[in-house]
Amino acid sequence: MKTIVFDTGETLVRDDRHWASWADWLGVPRHTVSALVGAAVAQGRDCTDALRVLRPGMDVGEAGHARAAAGRGEYLDETDLYPDVRPVLAELRTLGLRIVVAGDGTVRAGELLRALDLPADLVVTSEEWGAAKPGWEFFARVLEVSGAEPEATLYVGDHPADDLFPAKSSGLRAAHIRRGPYGHWWADHPDVAEAADWRVGALTELPALLGGAGRRKAFATPSARPAPAAESTLPGEEPAPLPEETAEGAADGATAEPAPPGQSRA
Repeated sequence: MKTIVFDTGETLVRDDRHWASWADWLGVPRHTVSALVGAAVAQGRDCTDALRVLRPGMDVGEAGHARAAAGRGEYLDETDLYPDVRPVLAELRTLGLRIVVAGDGTVRAGELLRALDLPADLVVTSEEWGAAKPGWEFFARVLEVSGAEPEATLYVGDHPADDLFPAKSSGLRAAHIRRGPYGHWWADHPDVAEAADWRVGALTELPALLGGAGRRKAFATPSARPAPAAESTLPGEEPAPLPEETAEGAADGATAEPAPPGQSRA
């Protein structure tokens, strides 16, 4: 490997603050948003569908602009990073690897990430590029900035449909991290196991793996968890529906509650 490219949400950055801030903005308990995000993840849906269950027809982008205008927009600081981020990125650089941070995010998210002064050669977001995952344009940009051949560029992320599969389709190597809701729920799906060049439970495993270890398909220490339910679909396939997204249902609680996920990402 010559270049390691990292996703942001639930790979480097915890999404706790992100979802908590949405719950506060919508005036609902934080646990409610967390539970609905878990249901969306287990059904292979985009996690923002959780917000549309609470506010049917909601334009999440417009709502985000409204939050920012009200002084309640995005925010990140050191406490939002997973604890292994700084030491691992620094160690990988000492191995002579180019480090790039590139994930879905706004221009504001890019500013906040760069303000953290991570040990990386480049920090950029999808909105700054004008190309979002899982689109091929995003991964074409990844290859442009990697400075290395596709087979010498590794993309590390938690989301099978947004990170793992499109990275592999673009010719890159890919590592799936068991972190965050998507990372945990889909980690043992056979398609994930087949596609990933490496599967890791923490970033701390990467330096040793990239220091000469060959292709690896299993976690060093697999954590026990039930396999996804038979009716679940891999992200990117047609998912089962969340509760009916109608204003009446949201108001009177008449919609059926989703089955709680086995385990409970911006």
